[in-house]
Amino acid sequence: MKSLALIDLLVCLTLSANLHAQDSRLQRVDFSYPSLTKTRVALWIAKDTGIFEKYGLNVNLLVIRSGNTAVSALITGEIDVLGGPASTSMLATEAGLPVVIIGTFGPASRKLVVPPRIQSAQDLRGKTIGVSNFGTIIDFSVRRALPKLGLTAKDVNIIPTGLSQPVQRMLLMFQDKIDATLASDDEIYAIEAMGHKVRVLAELRDLGVYSSYSDLSVTREFLKNRRGVVKSFLMGFSEAISVGKKNKDVATRAFRKYLKAEDPKLLDLMYKEYVTEAAPVIPYPLTEAIKTDIDILSATRPGFKDKKPTDFTDISLIKELESEGFYSKLK
Repeated sequence: MKSLALIDLLVCLTLSANLHAQDSRLQRVDFSYPSLTKTRVALWIAKDTGIFEKYGLNVNLLVIRSGNTAVSALITGEIDVLGGPASTSMLATEAGLPVVIIGTFGPASRKLVVPPRIQSAQDLRGKTIGVSNFGTIIDFSVRRALPKLGLTAKDVNIIPTGLSQPVQRMLLMFQDKIDATLASDDEIYAIEAMGHKVRVLAELRDLGVYSSYSDLSVTREFLKNRRGVVKSFLMGFSEAISVGKKNKDVATRAFRKYLKAEDPKLLDLMYKEYVTEAAPVIPYPLTEAIKTDIDILSATRPGFKDKKPTDFTDISLIKELESEGFYSKLK
């Protein structure tokens, strides 16, 4: 009995040593995003299915809610890759920080929604539009959309609610605290399932207002000195998107795990919007969305005048992967 116990102990120690050795061979990558939202599904798939490990990475996912804090962490090396709005990285670049956008989570599909008491866009004059926080994608998207609707930011009251979840912001509409916000189809379904009816005033893409759900940024130093790690990250990220598009069960399992979503119709809407439609086969930064950011930012920041999307992006690794046939093999 003692000899069997000794053998069991030796086996356990050997397995532990092997696992430790395997972990030590993986390159650690600290990745931050501002909130747990559906757009992060590719990261969850890559982490939970072992895709990142396949490319030699141990990716640690962190939530850093403040964009400024996240950029500071990126610059100091506390995190390696930032998942956040392009505008956050662009503002850092304009301030002289060596931040560059290398990829995207895909184009956003957002709608300007209001409660039934608002009949048209003109009814928003003097009313309050709730965004998550100032300087976020939601904030910039609202400001871009208003002129398309015959309004300006001075015609309305834009307030930061501190709420990243659109359903929570929509609930404020029915508490008479705000009169409009942005949401997507799955979020509209969720609020209406609670018994609240909303009116869609506009689909932002129909207005010519383009934005991404989120983007991937690193420092130029990290891209130069750890280029292989960044390439591996993009490979894992891209393969996870491919796996999600091919296997609905894998994606919905991630939604269930990280977002505690169980409603079958809601899961179908999330899969359609964030995997089938939005998740890019090749995650090149979205030029049109960045152009729009430049237009908005240049109105108050002279440093953005005459800037081009290429001033804020580096697509060399994605081009390299494409030329090597990596994306063709994922199809």
